[in-house]
Amino acid sequence: MCGIVGYVGAQRAVPIILDGLKRLEYRGYDSAGLAVYCDDQSLGVRRASGKLRNLEDALRLDPVDGNYGIGHTRWATHGRPSEENAHPHRDCTGDVVVVHNGIVENFLPLKEQLQREGHVFKTETDTEVIAHLVEKYFDGNLETAVRCAVKQLRGVFALAVLDRNDPDKIVAAREGPPVVIGLGKGEYFVASDVPAILSHTRDMFFLADGDMAVLTLNGVQLTDFDGRPINRQVQHVLWDPVMAEKGGYKHFMLKEIFEQPRAIRDTTLGRVGQESGRIFLDEMDITPAQFQAFNRIKIIGCGTAWHAALAGKFMIEKLARIPVEVDYASEFRYRDPIVSSDALTVVISQSGETADTRAAQGEAKRNGSKTLAICNVVGSMITREAAGTIYTHAGPEIGVASTKAFTCQLTALAILAIYLAEIHGRLDDDCARLLVHELVRIPGKIEAILANDQQYEDLARKLFRASDFLFLGRGIHFPIALEGALKLKEISYIHAEGYPAGEMKHGPNALIDENLPVVVLATHDPTSKESTLLYEKTLSNIQEVKAREGKVVAVVTEGDTEARKVADEVIEIPAAPDMFAPILEIVPLQLLAYHIAVRRGCDVDQPRNLAKSVTVE
Repeated sequence: MCGIVGYVGAQRAVPIILDGLKRLEYRGYDSAGLAVYCDDQSLGVRRASGKLRNLEDALRLDPVDGNYGIGHTRWATHGRPSEENAHPHRDCTGDVVVVHNGIVENFLPLKEQLQREGHVFKTETDTEVIAHLVEKYFDGNLETAVRCAVKQLRGVFALAVLDRNDPDKIVAAREGPPVVIGLGKGEYFVASDVPAILSHTRDMFFLADGDMAVLTLNGVQLTDFDGRPINRQVQHVLWDPVMAEKGGYKHFMLKEIFEQPRAIRDTTLGRVGQESGRIFLDEMDITPAQFQAFNRIKIIGCGTAWHAALAGKFMIEKLARIPVEVDYASEFRYRDPIVSSDALTVVISQSGETADTRAAQGEAKRNGSKTLAICNVVGSMITREAAGTIYTHAGPEIGVASTKAFTCQLTALAILAIYLAEIHGRLDDDCARLLVHELVRIPGKIEAILANDQQYEDLARKLFRASDFLFLGRGIHFPIALEGALKLKEISYIHAEGYPAGEMKHGPNALIDENLPVVVLATHDPTSKESTLLYEKTLSNIQEVKAREGKVVAVVTEGDTEARKVADEVIEIPAAPDMFAPILEIVPLQLLAYHIAVRRGCDVDQPRNLAKSVTVE
């Protein structure tokens, strides 16, 4: 979850490292630091607790300069957030510096052994063990020392290491969290994520688990942990660097909310035939016959991705009539899941590096299931392990609270649902064309929702002092109630719960009073009997809330008159088939959460105790 940046080249390293760390601050902001090999052949290390600006202040007071170095922004796992525990960490001699993302699970026995050998530790972190191990094994060649050190480690780690006695060299290693290597003209980069180095190069490759890279002025050498040479495919990343900037918006989150129409269009582009209604899933190592043979589907994700998975269950079961089971990735492999070759396992992750989801994917594969990834990052570990990938072309998502990644995941799941329905013979051509036409109209409808942003700011002014919220939905709308509650609690720190509306009488009714805002998803498709029935039942739930003096905010379809009669506040969204309504419904809930958080003075892009890519379990 921490951010790593390293540079070797002819330019001054400090500005490049700081710029990269700014672009990675969404991965951690408890503390930050850097180390550069200075022109006087010393190692200059500067660290600061808190956000990156504190490190910048420290560098203004006590600058360092050099042509290569490493930096880090931290999300604390072992050891409290403090300057002492900030990375980079040094060994006893001060010659070795290490930045680390991950967890060393056996750091205590390693620390005890090293202390018996005379090593003196100065911090509470697991990372310091790595610096001492590199010192222990160093005999003049840094990559040999790192290779010996990583073989002692258990857990997950991404590393970048310098040694003053082996200059002009950075050694990086991966076992779990992502490491990307950037290739410039006479300069080379290492980072935790693409945005950190995208303004310098678009040619890059990802290390796989067990890979080690040695960056020098002469290029990059790749080996495994045993020293055997390996190759990784260089990819040309198409993300525009400007996409990772705020572009005039106050926060990344707001920018990313407004990017959703473009992101959804890009996700559908080339995958749907508007005239034929056909879905095209290319570059799959899963044949149409194999898709047809799957009689069960498992969908796995964490957090927001799990909410998308739950909505995907409704989509796939409704259209393709294939039973779907949804699992939290963090629970999947610990419950001895029943998985077999007749089931397709769909894994969802924005980053493609989420540790729990990767572990669940591995468990599914070991049991003979083919895995299909829904992911936003080309070349990430989950996509490399999957038999096929539906990429969500959302572009970089910097805000910790996921927005455009979620709606693109819903779009990808809708595409998958239509494809499975077609390949199983559940959809005739007319129905397929109708669904595809409705799907490609979704971005325009989101633009109409975004045009009413002032409404959500006004509503936030009325609700931001509430201490609790309840979000209700039925059927496919229930996952959106969960996601709406999650967005609010993530960035505003207001306690919020998502609940099936039909379950109110089994407990949550006890919470309702005049101080509790209740957000109810009450949209419906009048052409569907099932949707109309759910709508009528939801109206009854609104009446229950009002009978107990609750404040109702109803999200309804344009032109609705019934919910308006009883709700305190009404948010209208354009009409859409029930299957696609969730993609629209979540947008006003994202905006409402955003404006409430801003009004409460919260740090929207970097909420406390959270980081973007959760690469440790």
